[in-house]
Amino acid sequence: MKENKKNAALFYRKYGIVLILVLLFVVSALVNHNFLKPRNLINILTQISVVTIIACGEEMLIVSGLIDLSAGLICTGSACFAAGVLVETGSVGAAILTGLGFGAACGWINGFLVTKFKLQAFIATLAMTNVVKGAVQLYTNGQAISGVEKIEWLGHYRVGGFVPLPVIIMLLCVAAIAILMKHTSLGLLIYAIGGNEKAAIASGINTNRTKRIIFTLSSLLTGLAGVVLMARLVAGMPSVGEGYEFDAITAVVVGGTSFLGGIGSVTGALIGSIIVGLINNILNLLHVSTQYQLIVKGLLIAGAVIIDTMTKEDKKSM
Repeated sequence: MKENKKNAALFYRKYGIVLILVLLFVVSALVNHNFLKPRNLINILTQISVVTIIACGEEMLIVSGLIDLSAGLICTGSACFAAGVLVETGSVGAAILTGLGFGAACGWINGFLVTKFKLQAFIATLAMTNVVKGAVQLYTNGQAISGVEKIEWLGHYRVGGFVPLPVIIMLLCVAAIAILMKHTSLGLLIYAIGGNEKAAIASGINTNRTKRIIFTLSSLLTGLAGVVLMARLVAGMPSVGEGYEFDAITAVVVGGTSFLGGIGSVTGALIGSIIVGLINNILNLLHVSTQYQLIVKGLLIAGAVIIDTMTKEDKKSM
């Protein structure tokens, strides 16, 4: 009986997420006869592009045993400050650099608070959430920043006349982080810290410096997500982005990344993001209210963490 349980846990770890994705595809196709049309599939990928870019950063953090609760507001801040710079200067390049720079700066500060003052990551990033939210409200006065049509191409241009640029950016981010985590020394450090930080320190790894780098890179991606979001909306909206961090975290944990650290891949996060996008699509087609959709996302996180904990316990008992 115990052997069967172990085998089931290992099977889920390897193939469970793929089976869930296939099941959702079947259900979606049954609910909506237009679902499998290429244009509809591209639209779903476009809808998840911003959250998936954020999830790429959250993937690195969660694998290393950290988390960023400020990602949603950093995305919002990057969008609004980039929009403001674009309106003031008329320079798309300056606007993009502002969004990326704002994100990276917030990430570095998060990493500094965690490593210098030994704050828990969720405390440091929760504090950042409130700081950025206040700064955005002061900067925008609660109003959308318009007049950013010069950057509209970034959110709406279609490569080959079919694939939206945000989807291309999303896939490039996934590919870049996959290479970083699998084929670079930083990737090895990320897994080492998440797997056993004390052992990593004992082996001579500068964990504090690595954590600051991870936070900075993660929020740099979030800044990019903010710029893409602003281009898609053709405005700097102070009311959007909040809550995106939970969608990103949901995608990461549903994609098989362990909240306990040391296990996970960014391709899993991409699949998790697609799963969340499909669930949202199905619920919207069934006219399920947003409140119930939030409940479903909460249950997804709880279920993924419970399964992860069970599989970890099974491994320890083997």
